[in-house]
Amino acid sequence: MNTIVGTYECKADSKGRLMLPVALKNQLNSSLQEGFVLKRSVFQQCLELYPMAEWNVMMQKINKLNRFNKKHNDFIRRFTVGVRMVEIDSTGRLLVPKDLAVFASINSSVVLSSAINIIEIWDKDLYEKAVDDSDIDFADLAEEVMGNNDDDNGIS
Repeated sequence: MNTIVGTYECKADSKGRLMLPVALKNQLNSSLQEGFVLKRSVFQQCLELYPMAEWNVMMQKINKLNRFNKKHNDFIRRFTVGVRMVEIDSTGRLLVPKDLAVFASINSSVVLSSAINIIEIWDKDLYEKAVDDSDIDFADLAEEVMGNNDDDNGIS
């Protein structure tokens, strides 16, 4: 698993193409030949860009689900709705298909935000609302999620 680092702003042109910042493109360099998968996020109104290697790991997990179990089948259908294989062209542009751009309300100002091993693609205003959500106390969330870390190395 490659860790992707950073949050970047860019612009989408009238055709839905995003010019990836050089620092982000350099981090994705090893994945450029294999391509990427672009999909709707499960929890947020944004898109998720998976390097193909990361998508394949996710699909190995999904393939273990029982398609004859209705909940599993419904999950698979909803998880994969709108999924597209995409490429970053030689100039560093990513074309966001129209239906996915509509889902994420992507027009002009865009934020590309690392999410460990994938990139979230947000409309800038929606991203700012998501990270500034006053309903979430980040200190409480951090304590709940990471506070009971039993790993010997710990996180501080």
